[in-house]
Amino acid sequence: MTVWDRPEPPTRPVPLDRERIVAAAVALADEGGLEAVSLRKVAARLNAGPMRLYGYISTKQELFDLMVDEVYAEILPEERPGDWREALSALAHRTRQAALRHEWLADLLGGRPALGPNGLAVAETTLAALDGIADVDTGMRAVETLSAYFTGAIRREIANLRAERATGLSQRDWQRASGPHLTRMLATGRFPALAKAVYDGTDVDAEASFATGLDWVLDAVAAKLTRP
Repeated sequence: MTVWDRPEPPTRPVPLDRERIVAAAVALADEGGLEAVSLRKVAARLNAGPMRLYGYISTKQELFDLMVDEVYAEILPEERPGDWREALSALAHRTRQAALRHEWLADLLGGRPALGPNGLAVAETTLAALDGIADVDTGMRAVETLSAYFTGAIRREIANLRAERATGLSQRDWQRASGPHLTRMLATGRFPALAKAVYDGTDVDAEASFATGLDWVLDAVAAKLTRP
């Protein structure tokens, strides 16, 4: 029986429900990451005894599942986009935006499918975008490919944001600090392709990089969909 199938216990003596528990857990994670979340800390924020929470949630993993499903509600589009490409692009961008609001989400993306009501609704919306355009297997491979791209891109972006906070160096500051070492290494002539990328390549921000990569992935999907 999943946490969504299991009924909630009575609310007395302290008024509790899963909605309040999940909201408190999300707030803790937003403040300090997943390591800041425990049933004990959530209970303390709600002024309840830790054992009370076990009537609603059996394990920390169940709590994480509920937290992810809560954020998936932010990913769902308000209205269905006009075509499959617009729909998939919107879902990818909305997932990135949700992860930037809740950085801990990057640690929980991927893996087994989310089975909460909002997670299932996102999956339904994603697959429905390709319904009637591609056969089931082609549609599923397209969705898996898209998910692999934006999950990796989001995790990389969040990792960079965390590195900035941990070191106190912005991306520009880190580049300046690392510049002398990299210049010496490139001057050896051992890394010509890397040197060309460093000296001749265009530096773009995370949002532009994400959008460009997403367009390329969707171009590849489109090529598969139009192939006889």
